[in-house]
Amino acid sequence: MRILVAADKFKGSMTASQACAAIARGLESVFPEAKVVQLPVADGGEGTARAVCQALDGEWVEAAVHDPMGRAVTAGYALVHEDGIETAVMEMSEASGLWRLAENERDPMCASTFGTGEMILDAQSRGVQRILIGIGGSATNDGGSGMAEALGYRFFDEKRVPLRGMPVGLEKIASIESPDVPDFGETMVACDVKNPLLGDNGATRIYGPQKGVKPKDLEFLEARLRQLAIVVGAWRGKDEDFSEVPGAGAAGGLGFGLLSFCGAELAPGFDLVADALGLRAEIETADLVITGEGKIDAQTLEGKAPAGVARLAAEAGIPVAAFGGMVEDADRGRLRPRFTLLASIRDGFADLDVAECVARGEELLFETVKKSAEDLKKILRADGVV
Repeated sequence: MRILVAADKFKGSMTASQACAAIARGLESVFPEAKVVQLPVADGGEGTARAVCQALDGEWVEAAVHDPMGRAVTAGYALVHEDGIETAVMEMSEASGLWRLAENERDPMCASTFGTGEMILDAQSRGVQRILIGIGGSATNDGGSGMAEALGYRFFDEKRVPLRGMPVGLEKIASIESPDVPDFGETMVACDVKNPLLGDNGATRIYGPQKGVKPKDLEFLEARLRQLAIVVGAWRGKDEDFSEVPGAGAAGGLGFGLLSFCGAELAPGFDLVADALGLRAEIETADLVITGEGKIDAQTLEGKAPAGVARLAAEAGIPVAAFGGMVEDADRGRLRPRFTLLASIRDGFADLDVAECVARGEELLFETVKKSAEDLKKILRADGVV
């Protein structure tokens, strides 16, 4: 009997690897004869690079970059060698994330994705053929102009005066010049939002306020991105205007920047991670799949890793159980069709407060799996495995 454990992180309590290990220990105590395979997963958001790094035995490297305010910091990402291809797996938030700033430092007027560009350059200097980058959690609203500047693109105003220090002065942009070597290889972008660059559903109006954009500055920042889109459209040609592409507005318009300056492709985060991990093939050889994350609720069904795992398991005809820190009772009706079993730490340890459950996550997850032994055996019996 082969059981695949493909869980995501339990945010604030366990990494994906720790969660998988706790579940595996619980399974091994119940099914000592089983082969339990651990494959930590992610959905392109926080923790993706480390999950892929561990699952594929990659190398964690660090690069000297700049944070959104231009301060020197160190950002890490994964190098993975598979099928003769060297891939860098990174998250833009490592360099340009909102977590890098104190609340009183948030300033999308000048916050830059320059450090993200520096990460990309660092990966290229190591000879990678492909980059997979997650673009959630940004502190920026620069349309990827800071990243482009780091990559060697040059911006000018209408008098051909160079504009430096993007996005400051971005509203004056009139022309663009490419770097001497503009080929940045294959770039895949993990992006689960559908926002365009501009408009009521665009980068500035939807995500700006959480990054510190003041109401009085919304129109200025919108106009600045509009000017960037106009100039990029003229530079690339009318058939390559990416401002309306779903996801162009992700990460303050970094989606647009990656499309425009790196020739990137945008795809759902879980699908990119699943392909990188070879998850489908692992599921197809399993008798039972176990997944999970910290909170399982309606949001889980909106592109989160457990729902993706469940989808692939259903396609392969393999039963799937999900363990969480908690399962939202109000959403169980929507969740049950996706998962053969739903169980949570809170179900079995309701007498403990949330803080203690979080602090004792690995221990309690192990115990929750053990407590679910009979339910798991019923699933396997119904499938003819035991």
